[in-house]
Amino acid sequence: MDQAEQLRNIVKTQNRQRHLARVITVTSGKGGVGKSNVAVNLALQFSRFGKRVVIFDADFGLANIEVMLGIRPAYNLSDVIFRGKKVSEVISRGPENIGFVSGGSGIRELARLDADQIRMLVNIMYELDNIADVVIIDTGAGISDSVINMVLSSSEVLLVATPEPASITDAYALLKTLKWNKEYREDAIKIKMVGNRTQTFEEGRELYIKLNTVVKKFLNMEMEYLGTVPFDRFLTKAVMRQQPVSLAFPNSPSARAIHDIASVLNRDGAGRTTARESGMAGVFTKMFRTRQK
Repeated sequence: MDQAEQLRNIVKTQNRQRHLARVITVTSGKGGVGKSNVAVNLALQFSRFGKRVVIFDADFGLANIEVMLGIRPAYNLSDVIFRGKKVSEVISRGPENIGFVSGGSGIRELARLDADQIRMLVNIMYELDNIADVVIIDTGAGISDSVINMVLSSSEVLLVATPEPASITDAYALLKTLKWNKEYREDAIKIKMVGNRTQTFEEGRELYIKLNTVVKKFLNMEMEYLGTVPFDRFLTKAVMRQQPVSLAFPNSPSARAIHDIASVLNRDGAGRTTARESGMAGVFTKMFRTRQK
């Protein structure tokens, strides 16, 4: 029995026995488009819906989530992999009981794990599935191998883009990279676009139509439109305070828009994969299996 088959057997057995979290992966074609801001505020809204929420920061080298939540984590994923920490021990608690796990240097080390460490990490991820109802993964920006592998291993992906030409171009580049990856399966991943920093809600929909038209024509792919977050002065103030806008100004236009997006996601059962490999353990299993091919 090869390593990939062993991983599949672990998931088959564990999925029958344990709770699996809904995993929502938030990504973007480039940095600076507000991806982490969307991730954090969605987490706050899900928590207000009564969900147990954990943010998994997979953006190695940056600390955007830590700054926005006002958290200085004592541990990260590398402590789970190499120092025997349990997931519950590396989860920091943020506002409104949001959990936070820093990927830290552990994201970089994933490519170097041996077979025993992979099996151990997949099993440990079931602990996170049991702790959370929703896990929001904040990926790095761009189209690096780590970002693409994370997105390919997820069943529900939110692509954040702004009306800036560079953001549109880079969002298309990310989708093109996904499309031509041999591991991409259209039936296994739902991509939903979120417009950000738009002047109006109409501009957000126009952004989606523009990008989706090009994607359909040249990549034979299609995204769903989830909504848009308008730029407003309260968002600027929240950033200066180093607080999520949903916490600092919950009635602001941007906070209300994120509430509406979270409400749609909360009602959308289609985002939950029915495949045997799901939850955070399933995401990591698919990442490692892809690496082995």
